[in-house]
Amino acid sequence: MQKDLFLFTPPFTQLNTPYPATAYIKGFLNTKEIDSYQMDLGIEVILELFSSKGMNAVFEYALDQNSILSENSQRIYALRDHYIKPLDDIILFLQGHNDTFARQICTDNFLPQSSRFDQLNDLEWAFGNMGIQDKAKHLATLFLEDLSDFIVDCVDDHFGFSRYAERLGMSANSFDQLYNGLQQPLSYIDQITLSILKDRLEQTQPQLIVMSVPFPGNLYSGLRSCQFIKRHFPNIKIAMGGGFPNTELRSLKDARVFEFVDFICLDDGELPLELVADFVLNDPSKPIEEVDFKRTYVLENEVVTYKNNTAKLDYKQLKVGTPDYSDLLLDKYISVIEVANPMHSLWSDGRWNKLTMAHGCYWGKCTFCDISLDYISLYEPVAANVLVDRMQQLIEQTGERGFHFVDEAAPPALMRSVALEILKRNLTVTWWTNIRFEKNFTQDLCHLLKASGCIAVSGGLEVASDRLLKLIDKGVTVEQVAQVTRNFTESGIMVHSYLMYGYPTQTIQETIDSLEMTRQLFELGIIQSGFWHQFALTAHSPVGMNTKDYGVVPHLKEISFANNDVQFTDATGIDHNVFSEGLKKSLFNFMHGIGFDMSLQEWFDFEIPSTTIAPFYIEDGLGKESFKPIKPNSKIIYLGNLPLIGSFTKTKKGIEIPYLDLVFHNKTNSFKIELPEDQGNWLIDQLELIQPTNKLSTYSQIKSAYESRFGSIEPFWYSKEMELLRSNGLLVL
Repeated sequence: MQKDLFLFTPPFTQLNTPYPATAYIKGFLNTKEIDSYQMDLGIEVILELFSSKGMNAVFEYALDQNSILSENSQRIYALRDHYIKPLDDIILFLQGHNDTFARQICTDNFLPQSSRFDQLNDLEWAFGNMGIQDKAKHLATLFLEDLSDFIVDCVDDHFGFSRYAERLGMSANSFDQLYNGLQQPLSYIDQITLSILKDRLEQTQPQLIVMSVPFPGNLYSGLRSCQFIKRHFPNIKIAMGGGFPNTELRSLKDARVFEFVDFICLDDGELPLELVADFVLNDPSKPIEEVDFKRTYVLENEVVTYKNNTAKLDYKQLKVGTPDYSDLLLDKYISVIEVANPMHSLWSDGRWNKLTMAHGCYWGKCTFCDISLDYISLYEPVAANVLVDRMQQLIEQTGERGFHFVDEAAPPALMRSVALEILKRNLTVTWWTNIRFEKNFTQDLCHLLKASGCIAVSGGLEVASDRLLKLIDKGVTVEQVAQVTRNFTESGIMVHSYLMYGYPTQTIQETIDSLEMTRQLFELGIIQSGFWHQFALTAHSPVGMNTKDYGVVPHLKEISFANNDVQFTDATGIDHNVFSEGLKKSLFNFMHGIGFDMSLQEWFDFEIPSTTIAPFYIEDGLGKESFKPIKPNSKIIYLGNLPLIGSFTKTKKGIEIPYLDLVFHNKTNSFKIELPEDQGNWLIDQLELIQPTNKLSTYSQIKSAYESRFGSIEPFWYSKEMELLRSNGLLVL
């Protein structure tokens, strides 16, 4: 099974689905006929560790180390046989291979319970909203988290399901701490990781290894893997890319990094990797000083050198190919439910094919975001027909019909085109993505997205303060966000909101008012899930590059390794950390539909000011939408079924007038419209023309067709009959 290139993601990212970077690269390499193999090292380590054999070894190791000290760990060790016995079946169940086991998991006294189950009584009411499969997944997740706590407490304190030794990789301006950590003896997790990696490298015998490091929590394991490769497979060259180097290593100076890797590629990886691969595979004896590279760090004459000396241009999105998930253990990923909230669980439950609608961000203005970097600033959408082609190719390859579009912010116009293309091809798919809560998400567009298979969106409300939203340059207001989230929710699409606190110049009053806005949004049911994060100053954001404009004093350090997160002092002098627990605790309750009647003070253990937000601020804002006339170029589409037709007559002023009785049957309801025969026949003809499988008409075209026979369309279009049809699948886009 010899391969030219070996692509891997080091531990750990997600349990339920592969991180897509290597699949994207493999898809591109296919277009260049470069042979490659990929693996998700993280999921393979998890499967080795969380098996009856692996966990038995963990317990023996902890006993030998005399490290079982805490009361919780002692309890888990005492119950070790009860943890080991069902473990393999639990993993099979979470992989979707053992569904009937759910009933056993949900019975009382089946799973051993340690500290992670302490919250169970508080959440018991939530299971009423969950099916038995979801309840069992949640209980099985708590079971695995108990074992994870034991590993952290007794075996390896760096361990985490979605990260490893993250602290060593975060904001490491100097390489010293990480380098010193890599000189220490192998950890327990290291040994498992390297054993699996060794076997796969011996099978594939690559000439070039490509390592994607998406997050700080992958960096230590990645470099530990590279260290092992350099010692035991010294002839193999190693290239590193991914989200971490793209954002953090743009000021790299420390030559010691090249003890572990040979090349570090930045931003879009296709062309940089193609040039590296061409050098390694076809011309390895050429002096590196003479090689053309694209956005690539190398060690040249013992000095870290950034080379961007090729005349070749990056590939357009049309030319990068379809992600290829072959080689990955797609049926082995583990779906977990950490929180009993259907929207929140999307990140951890289910296997999603990941695609991108557009490179970069179409808005590209948010002042907290790294908009100076290419992955944000270079906006290039993919044509809808190409995207849906790729969806069909992935369905054929993976057998999965679920898609997560991992855009910075998916453009509404492109989402509309993708939805129409899905409906035109009569595909059944499930998809979700990240958006801006902008005004173009009308109720009709949301209905269209839902009909195409969209089940959820996530977007940044950030700070629920119009002053701060303007300072952020978000391009939205709180009122507008409420209207848009209402449109999504009423269409049956779940909404997750990213929430921020501690933005420069934010006052305590604004933090509390933001919490009150959030409470009202959840109480009205127009947001179903959320996550608070504290503002982080990044070097490549407008705030980071223009700190004086935002009242921020950065604590600058000498940079020889990573440079992204910057410590700073806010001109307000407020310690925003103190709000973290109260904000997160209140949100946790709101997500589960409780706590709305509690005063905001009850979420904090220190005195806070009363909110200045009126108690019905959001509800009042939802009623402010004004009438908007239909634009002539608006597309008209009908998603419903054609009616069953009956006929009758009405007598008006002694004259019998023929009428049609149009009975419409949709998935969940039936309704009837009565129209004069000529108007009824005209309407039926139009509805047939504007179904998704046909070319859509504009409002101007429909208006002309109607008025050529009946006069002004307005009385007809805004009649109660048409309003009924408008609420049952007749959409204006």
